[in-house]
Amino acid sequence: MPQAELVRITTAILVVWIVGILIWERVAPYRKGLPLFRDGFWVDLVWYTLIQSYFLKILIFDYIIAPLQTHFDWSDWQFVRHWPVWVQVLFFLFTHDLYIYLFHRFQHANKWLWRTHEAHHSNKEVDFLAGSRSHVVEIIINQTIEFAPIILLGADPAVIPIKALLDAMFGMFIHANIRVRLGSLKYIFNSPHLHLWHHANYQEVFHANFGTKFSFFDYLFGTAYDPEHTPGNLPENWGLYYDYPKDYFLQHAFSVKRFDERKLQSNKWFSRYYMLRPNLLRFLKKRLNRQTNPSPLETENVN
Repeated sequence: MPQAELVRITTAILVVWIVGILIWERVAPYRKGLPLFRDGFWVDLVWYTLIQSYFLKILIFDYIIAPLQTHFDWSDWQFVRHWPVWVQVLFFLFTHDLYIYLFHRFQHANKWLWRTHEAHHSNKEVDFLAGSRSHVVEIIINQTIEFAPIILLGADPAVIPIKALLDAMFGMFIHANIRVRLGSLKYIFNSPHLHLWHHANYQEVFHANFGTKFSFFDYLFGTAYDPEHTPGNLPENWGLYYDYPKDYFLQHAFSVKRFDERKLQSNKWFSRYYMLRPNLLRFLKKRLNRQTNPSPLETENVN
């Protein structure tokens, strides 16, 4: 199958999956009452999902992996080349998830690496889109280690879109605000219940539930936390125990230097920057309302 056609198919599957998750969150919510357009929704969608992902994809594939592929001879290392595609996909799913488990666990244990991961835990209202909120450095490290072996070890080109699809689907699933029980499969595959507990603001779960797709790493290494009850529905039950910036750029600056976002707003120039996007959205909303619901005076002038 041509690569372009495979990309179109995987994209279509992902769109259907997103629609399904959106409906699922409304029908069987883990936490009732969470709005679709919750706090931070547009930051996660526009800045993390669209803008950041677009530019980091170029950086990782064109400026990190491509030079490695060009300047070094990997022919002696390409042992996966003749494997069936489905075996290659399973191999990279397993090995990358093991890496993610170990690195994720290290991020929670190391104060400096935690700075590259805390953004991911900053949402108080966790839904299918919340998983996209990840620090630039974290994405560069994880996705380079994810996709570089696929290319450098000679895997079939189809592995990249297939694995990217599975990553996206699982990422949305485990962060989705849905109530679902997997039965005995919970010992193999990760679930929203396990991962939503990981996003809860409780000391006992800070060093637990690190798996992404597979839960058996947590059960194998003794880091699984699986109580029957839910974390709670108050804001203090979720996210970080300290204040975290709401602005995309300030979230990255906060990982380098701690500051109080509210105090910064007393600065005239910062306040103008901070209110630029909200004011622009309000302006566009007013314009849209005028176009869809013109005033009687405007209607008379038109006539």
